Amino acid sequence: MSWHDPDKEDTTIYKVVINHEEQYSIWPEYKENPLGWRDVGKAGPKAECLDYIKGVWTDMRPLSLRKKMEEMAKNPPPPPPAPDPHRPREKSLVDRLCEGEHPVEAGLRPEKTVTRFKEAIDRNYVHVKFTGTRGGTELGVRLDRNSCLFQQADFESGTGTVHIEGELTLDYVPVRCFADIDLKTLEGKGHLARVEAKAQSQP
Repeated sequence: MSWHDPDKEDTTIYKVVINHEEQYSIWPEYKENPLGWRDVGKAGPKAECLDYIKGVWTDMRPLSLRKKMEEMAKNPPPPPPAPDPHRPREKSLVDRLCEGEHPVEAGLRPEKTVTRFKEAIDRNYVHVKFTGTRGGTELGVRLDRNSCLFQQADFESGTGTVHIEGELTLDYVPVRCFADIDLKTLEGKGHLARVEAKAQSQP
């Protein structure tokens, strides 16, 4: 059985056809064009037709893509607006609570009483609610007993003020909470301060 080269024996006359996207192909001349393809008026042996296509089809991008890219070159989309240096960046909750003093109250459930507040202090864990934020922000504060001041407070009569300090994490940011609370109303003023990360000492 002798081996033969199909290309050499391909004596079919081909025609060059093009579709609506201006993509070229060849098709046997005696066959009806496939749907969506039309003649460009060139016919001949396969190699000749392929050479012709190589010469005319220099941009392989489909017509719709070329048109779209030309349109974008003519009318480039506007660049995104530059940030307005005068418009303040939306501050985070931590940033807002670190600036100035804010109204706070002791977060106590089920009832807001001096006794409950004293119990929380004795447990070294109090809830401080910043009432000025949207919906209120209640923080659980682990007390730093060395920095808290209770000398001005009379828990028996429910008068005087307490100064509490302690650390917590708010929105992944370590902060220190400071609050001065009047025992008569269990309300007062408070603020946060960012805590600088301490170097972790290796055991």
